[in-house]
Amino acid sequence: MDIKLKLKSLPLTSGVYLMKDKKGKVIYVGKAVSLRKRVQSYFRKKQTMTKTDLLVAEIADIDYIETASEAGALLLEASLIKKYKTKYNIELRDDKSYPYIEVTGEKFPRISVERPNEKKKSSTYYGPYVSVGLVREALSLLRKIFHFRTCDPFPKKECLDFHIGLCEAPCIGKISKTEYLKNVKHVRFILEGKRDQLYKNLKKEMDTHSQRQEYEQAAKVRDQLRAIGALYSGTTNINYFKEAEQLQRALGLERLPERMEAFDISNIMGNQAVGSMVSFFHGKPDKRNYRRFRIKDVEGIDDFKMIGEVVRRRYTRLKKEGAAYPDLIIIDGGKGQLSSACEELKKIDVVIPIISLAKREEEVFFPYKRSSVRLSHESLGLNLLRRIRDEAHRFAITYHRLLRSKAFLK
Repeated sequence: MDIKLKLKSLPLTSGVYLMKDKKGKVIYVGKAVSLRKRVQSYFRKKQTMTKTDLLVAEIADIDYIETASEAGALLLEASLIKKYKTKYNIELRDDKSYPYIEVTGEKFPRISVERPNEKKKSSTYYGPYVSVGLVREALSLLRKIFHFRTCDPFPKKECLDFHIGLCEAPCIGKISKTEYLKNVKHVRFILEGKRDQLYKNLKKEMDTHSQRQEYEQAAKVRDQLRAIGALYSGTTNINYFKEAEQLQRALGLERLPERMEAFDISNIMGNQAVGSMVSFFHGKPDKRNYRRFRIKDVEGIDDFKMIGEVVRRRYTRLKKEGAAYPDLIIIDGGKGQLSSACEELKKIDVVIPIISLAKREEEVFFPYKRSSVRLSHESLGLNLLRRIRDEAHRFAITYHRLLRSKAFLK
């Protein structure tokens, strides 16, 4: 890939960047206040055969994950280094001079920042982290979402943290051991980089509470989901929830559309036909989950069948892998494209809310309904649909141009 183009496309927001070699292996993970500025700085330095220069020489691709703050990036950075065992992050693999997050093995585990001279066998340690200030800030953010204790020793009565909503006061029995350990488990998921699993668990828990008409508990879990989204997605996350709630009402969806996937087709007279799929989470592009498709089963010009093919391939694979489905599928097109996609979903026995959005009049089509709906041009929900649809179109065009260029060179 063209590294120069990639560098220009990086956002100015904080986050984590993953540098990969030509085999696609992650060789370095770093965090940044501004992803674009930080990553571009690697390519401005003169070649002196330092570790950084050796790293730059191996870079074939760069991926990134946006976060709301540098503290959020810090949490991701450490978990990803452990996950990928990156060879250029050697100094962060196990250095006792750096701070760790310790989760004790007590009945009601304590979570705190430590620099352990000797690690306790009963405790679990996450890290190491570079900045003690940032790791304390990150832990403070997590504590506002999942209320856990930091006190040592275990007290006999509640402290100020209980009264300001930072702890559930297990010391006086205000929370059961089961519920408290569930909160700790959620924190562990974040520290281990298992965000998708955490979202899946919380959404299931929220749905269960709703079905039992336990609306107060469901609202509490919903707020946790939103707070986690804000931790990683930034302040615009607040706008997303306004857009998503309006969209949910306009489309009559049972649940808030947190993850949405959109499809588009690009071809010229049937040549070099390709399909694209973009994934948005909490209103922001989740580029790790973007997918490109070369059309294999359709000859000539038939956008309807092409859409059907890529939808079938995408969700056949997710079904086989047992992966989570999106909350909403968006098809770029009209009634014909939507009908084709619905037919393919029915064939593979997959049920997911699905609509199509036609460009000319911005009409929204629903499965098995003759009439369409036109959302107000001032509608926040329509703005969200447009952003996702337009990104799918851009991604499809980019892939189509790439294949045309390769064909021309041949």
